[in-house]
Amino acid sequence: MAHASESVLDDRAPAAAPARGGSDAKRRNQRPPGEGRLIALLFLGPAALMLAVLVCYPIVNTVWLSLHGANGSQFVGIDNYITMFTTSETRRAITNNVIWVVVAPTIVTVLGLLFAVLTERVRRASAIKLILFMPMAISFLAASVTFRLVYDENPERGALNAVIVGVHDIFAPPSPYFGANPRENAGLTPVDGGYTTNATAGTPVNVPIVGLPADRVPADAAIATPAESGSGLRGVVWLDFTRGGGGKSGAIDPTERGLPGMEVEAVRDGAVVATTTTDATGHFAFPDLTGAYTLRLAASNFAAPFNGLTWLGPGLITPAVIGAYIWIWAGFAMVLISAGLAAMPREALEAARVDGATEWQVFRRVTIPLVRPVLVVVLVTLTINVLKIFDLVYVLAPESSQDDATVVALEMYRVAFSGRQDTGLGSALAVLLFLLVLPAMLFNIRRLRRDQS
Repeated sequence: MAHASESVLDDRAPAAAPARGGSDAKRRNQRPPGEGRLIALLFLGPAALMLAVLVCYPIVNTVWLSLHGANGSQFVGIDNYITMFTTSETRRAITNNVIWVVVAPTIVTVLGLLFAVLTERVRRASAIKLILFMPMAISFLAASVTFRLVYDENPERGALNAVIVGVHDIFAPPSPYFGANPRENAGLTPVDGGYTTNATAGTPVNVPIVGLPADRVPADAAIATPAESGSGLRGVVWLDFTRGGGGKSGAIDPTERGLPGMEVEAVRDGAVVATTTTDATGHFAFPDLTGAYTLRLAASNFAAPFNGLTWLGPGLITPAVIGAYIWIWAGFAMVLISAGLAAMPREALEAARVDGATEWQVFRRVTIPLVRPVLVVVLVTLTINVLKIFDLVYVLAPESSQDDATVVALEMYRVAFSGRQDTGLGSALAVLLFLLVLPAMLFNIRRLRRDQS
């Protein structure tokens, strides 16, 4: 009987499962036809509501305000758009945005690619990538304050100008006599940065110099002595200053030193006929010259030293701000491209090397084509980002240079919320900014859909 019972159970067991499955399928088919749509609506409804309130309504309202006057009450049609494209400030902002779009994303992407490729070939690659990515952890406000110090015009504070001045002075040392000048009653006339006086061969010329700090007197300067009479044109240039007071103005006192290396020119009829430099005691001589000449201390003797560039001035402010942007975002591009390189099939690289390709050929013909989709992502993302650039320009550019550094987003803020308080023109600029960003966004969305399909 036990065997018969087990046989009966074994025969019934397989038949029970289809019955339960069929019952479940029947219950699922009996759900109301709109239940699935209702569940989807319950999940998507809050997100759609927030999208409508926070995105769609502001866009529509901004377009509506752009058709009204400064206070938003009077309808003016497209007058704000006409004003926007006819004012010099807006044209400059659009021009700067074009410069940003052409320069910044390209340089950041190229640097990111180079960093990503090179860091794969060195030790401690993770540490190097961390260091390069660290600027992304700094806010644009803090980065702007930092680069205010980097771009400071004074080489003693500005790191960039300190480097530039140091390199410049290696090849063209500054004159030690900048800021000095002849004594007023010495009979020298300032001309084009230098000083001139009339001189006759055989009569010594005394040139007393003042205004030179003692610490800038050359170390090889010796005690000055009066120039002796003789043939040719001759004289002496010395520092007419005695420490502790005393001495006679315009005369060489016992402790006063000559000024070596001072360039002296003999001029006749407007042309330089001879040039020499003073010795350690300040003496100079043109032994072969006769007659009357104009003696000139060259302007190069008194030229101010090179102090670097005015990075935050009107001429260089846009490249300076772009430089700060590149410093911040190069690490971001490197990280994304490194992820693309990590997913790249190594067999293709090894096959190219086995076939005799050089590293440059492997990089140009294999690496770049394989990582091109990632490069496109980085380039499009950065393009959208630079079109909206605002805070870096606003904080880094001094007020005196903001007119030259302005971009569309900054001009929108300045027109709508600062100074003019013109909400109509500010809204028109906002619409322009939206239209500039829209093509890049649509391209990005289309690319993502194509990758998913």
